[in-house]
Amino acid sequence: MKTSTKLLLLTVLVILFASCAHVVPIEKCVEGTKIYGFWNGLWHGLIAGITFIGSLFDHDVAVYAVNNNGGWYDFGFLFVVGSSMGGGTKVVYRKK
Repeated sequence: MKTSTKLLLLTVLVILFASCAHVVPIEKCVEGTKIYGFWNGLWHGLIAGITFIGSLFDHDVAVYAVNNNGGWYDFGFLFVVGSSMGGGTKVVYRKK
């Protein structure tokens, strides 16, 4: 399978799965009805790119859950976002 076909398939799958994401109004998040933890941080980090694009067009879409439990949510969110961006672990190999 060509690389461009794989990339297109991956993009379609990401959009398909992200379209199933549950949307919570920002007012409900601020009220404190649900506290978001580590697993929600992982999920929000996974869909952060798509959520960011949505937030450019709709002010009710937030990239980051305001009502979270602190460190564990932050860890999950940043772990996935950092991993998807390479995480600073890319190594450059030189030919000898």
